[in-house]
Amino acid sequence: MRHYNFLLLLTIFLIAAFTFDSDDKEYRLGKLLKDDDSKFTNVGNIGLTVTNFGTYGHGFSKWPDQPSCEYPLGSGIEHIFDGGLWIGAFLSTDATGSNKTGPFVTTGAVDASSISTRGGGFEFTNKPADVVVEKSSLTESRFFKPDAVSHQDFVIDFSDTSLVFSNGELIVDHKPLGLSVHQETYAWNFSFANYFVIMNYWIKNVSDKYIDSIYVGLWTDTVVRNTNVTSPRSGGAFFNKSGNGYDDSLFIAYEFDAAGDIGFTDSYIGIQYLGSDTEFDTVAFTSWQFRNTDDPNFFMPQNDVDRYRKLQGYFGGNNKYNSGVNPSSLRGASNRSMLISAGDFETLAPGDSINITFAIVAAKKAGFENPASDTEAQKENLYRNASWALRAYHGEDRNGNGVLDTGEDLDGDGSITRYILPSPPLTPIVKVVPESQKVTVYWDARAEDSIDPISVKKDFEGYRIYRTNAGFDLSEAQDVLASMTLIAEFDRKDNDLGFNTGFSFIELEQPVKFADDDIEYKYKFEINNLLNGWQYVYSVTAFDTGDPENKLESLESAKLASAQRILPGTPAVNDEESKVGVYPNPYYGNAYWDGSSERLRKIYFYNLPEECEITIYTLSGDIVKRIHHNQLSNGSDVRWFETYADGSQKMSGGEHAWDLVTENDQAVATGLYLFSVKDLRSDNIKIGKFLVIK
Repeated sequence: MRHYNFLLLLTIFLIAAFTFDSDDKEYRLGKLLKDDDSKFTNVGNIGLTVTNFGTYGHGFSKWPDQPSCEYPLGSGIEHIFDGGLWIGAFLSTDATGSNKTGPFVTTGAVDASSISTRGGGFEFTNKPADVVVEKSSLTESRFFKPDAVSHQDFVIDFSDTSLVFSNGELIVDHKPLGLSVHQETYAWNFSFANYFVIMNYWIKNVSDKYIDSIYVGLWTDTVVRNTNVTSPRSGGAFFNKSGNGYDDSLFIAYEFDAAGDIGFTDSYIGIQYLGSDTEFDTVAFTSWQFRNTDDPNFFMPQNDVDRYRKLQGYFGGNNKYNSGVNPSSLRGASNRSMLISAGDFETLAPGDSINITFAIVAAKKAGFENPASDTEAQKENLYRNASWALRAYHGEDRNGNGVLDTGEDLDGDGSITRYILPSPPLTPIVKVVPESQKVTVYWDARAEDSIDPISVKKDFEGYRIYRTNAGFDLSEAQDVLASMTLIAEFDRKDNDLGFNTGFSFIELEQPVKFADDDIEYKYKFEINNLLNGWQYVYSVTAFDTGDPENKLESLESAKLASAQRILPGTPAVNDEESKVGVYPNPYYGNAYWDGSSERLRKIYFYNLPEECEITIYTLSGDIVKRIHHNQLSNGSDVRWFETYADGSQKMSGGEHAWDLVTENDQAVATGLYLFSVKDLRSDNIKIGKFLVIK
């Protein structure tokens, strides 16, 4: 059984329960009425749900509408069922440790076997005002705040001090340590940093007792599966296909798909310890198997004493990872959870606090070896991504030695400023205008004034234009980032980097503005010979010269940051001479651009006026469907776009998609159909016909 608590309503006091069974998984939902699990990272390429009650992931309770821990974002490849903060310690009445009691462990979430005695293991609660707050350092973001750390911050507060949930239900067998937790998570859209989320915790003693021998960890029920291939509703077999490992130099525990959706899940998920502001002895990794009864090394902890031992780094008895537990025994497929922890921290007096930081890191497997295996070569990307997470944490402390060496105090404040990353130029503001078999890409010049925070230099070098090919979105993975292809590059003529093309080919004589914004677009690039009605994604990035002094190669702004989904087609036409039409005509069932079901079909009406009514008839004159069109229509009312787009797609203004479903919600049959298009501004009516063959 798995229990999970999530936000039902912020302001309505409601007691409700919902049970989800899938072999050995069960969810009871609705215990914490102020819980907020509606936020997830989406600024980069990893979609991680975070909550205001000490957990992350959502146990697939919101699947497929919200990612639990999806990477790449939009791919359907999930990596975490759920996870949470664990804190274990002893309590005493004074600093000498007299009258010591414990150990006690407060858990954000626990493995399922002990739910019946732990009340679900969800032992952090919150106050009515403690919703998840979003901030951003991006000035163009609606969440922009000058004090934001990253491109997407989530700010969260919770505590372990309550013995009951807000509905009065007892938190079973919970012994509070007397802690409040302030959590901040950080995510970036940089191409070298868009695959990790930093989890930063400040843990404060708000009791009148001393807390000592403290261990802090993240427990995670990782599961790497492609939900486009296998639904998480399929049962217990969904969860028992993963292998695990640990790298003790980067302090990262990881999981991969060893026997599930092989070939469709070529990725790792890692839980990494980054650092703390307080000295301690060890970082430890432990793992155990769901409902294991055979091997003491992999027994699940059943009580606070067991959990404290796991936080200390023990599997079972005195066996630790790589000392009594052979790493190869973790690589086989099983249903395991992972705990990475640090401790023990010295005594925490009333009012004192510690700061400890972890990261959730995703990576694609490198190379072309067996995708079910786990070799050092395959972990190359995981190690590189984990190194970037460490680099983000160290900030000014470039060598990670914990002190400011000469030249490291960039802001001159005398202390280590963390979460400073080398920065590529600003992402250009992009506007893509679709036309028939063509798009025109415009962008501004703000990237050229960018100053790198590490080198403190203007180091802009040039622009790159990317595009996906037609049909990219019909693949199993739907990995937009991986599908982008470089179609053009332009750079300065003043050094040896790039092609020294200059910008004369793309620079406009005078910047242009459009009616719907105030941006001055300085550059323009046209792409011809496109397929009308097919979805493309376009992006413009800016790249810099690099920083040889700090051993940094050229950095490029995020492709996804300016990405726009575009469908070429005919623009809106208001003259009486142009002929309306339909394509493909005839329409054959199971066309390549359709999805796999009846609901994912589509045809397009073209050469439409800016605002009109389309009416489809049978040959006998019965009305099949009425459709209202305006030049901003983008297909969002059609299931195909709900499945293969994100609502931001832009069409040309003179085309409208129809899913071949009638007013009575039935699929149309094979036959000849008539249609009329009434211009709602001029009342002019045009007619046409099309054939459906299934």
